[in-house]
Amino acid sequence: MQEKRFLLVFFLLGFYTSAQIRGVVKDSISGESIPYVNIWVENETIGTTSDVNGSFSLEIKEEKVLVFSALGYEIKKGSSKKEIIFLSPKVFELNEVVIERPKFQKEIEIGEKLQKKAIRISDKVGNLKAHYFPFRESYTKSRFIKKVKVFTQSQIANAKFKLRVLSVNSKGFPDADLIEEEIIVTVKKGRNENVINFEKYNLVFPENGVFIVFETLFLDTNKSQTSFANQKTKAITYEPGLSYNFVEEENSFVFTAKGWYKFPRQPKGQKGFFKIYDNKVFEPAINLILTD
Repeated sequence: MQEKRFLLVFFLLGFYTSAQIRGVVKDSISGESIPYVNIWVENETIGTTSDVNGSFSLEIKEEKVLVFSALGYEIKKGSSKKEIIFLSPKVFELNEVVIERPKFQKEIEIGEKLQKKAIRISDKVGNLKAHYFPFRESYTKSRFIKKVKVFTQSQIANAKFKLRVLSVNSKGFPDADLIEEEIIVTVKKGRNENVINFEKYNLVFPENGVFIVFETLFLDTNKSQTSFANQKTKAITYEPGLSYNFVEEENSFVFTAKGWYKFPRQPKGQKGFFKIYDNKVFEPAINLILTD
């Protein structure tokens, strides 16, 4: 009898420690649910994204600190035991605005063409991938961002990612969102050139440059399984993957739970297959189309 009770207690404990937590993210002012919030366990690579109703779930064995990040809201940390998380909208100081309208008479494209040797880099929870575009004098007569091209590699159809546009802070790192609107892009299976129209935003290329950011959405509908050479097991990945070129310039940035950092240059003197990476920087394959 005692043995049966022990087994029952052990079973219940095992069930509890593997229980799935559930919650919903809401606006602290309106009380409305917030979709596509990226959520991850602080200092770990465990995370998810809230669905269109603001709901989310995570497999966590014990109480953890969760980090919540959403467009237009302050980043918040909270206990995994809370079922409702309220995020506070960001307060922005509005500068004097001079309204201009683009003419759309000519276009120039900036950024590298997708290389044949371009690769996909595996996603990690909470990561944002940013391509920095410095302002050039040659852009003076084509100052409006008309379109953004993002090159992806997806193992499934209809995978979604979020596109963001960030300003540059005094240290040259990504700062605030320049477009306060969710830009969710759905991609086809395979390698694709995704063109996102920016005409309605009338966005002028800032004089200190701009960051275009690819944000992975950790949704169940984005899940896929990847087989690796010489391994029997499969790893879960979140689609779509972002393509990367090998370049000389250091304009590639990545965001993790510890903040933004520059993508490191690869070591010199690499041999064999890895020679193509020699002293190069992996840069997100993202281009801009400017207009006058």
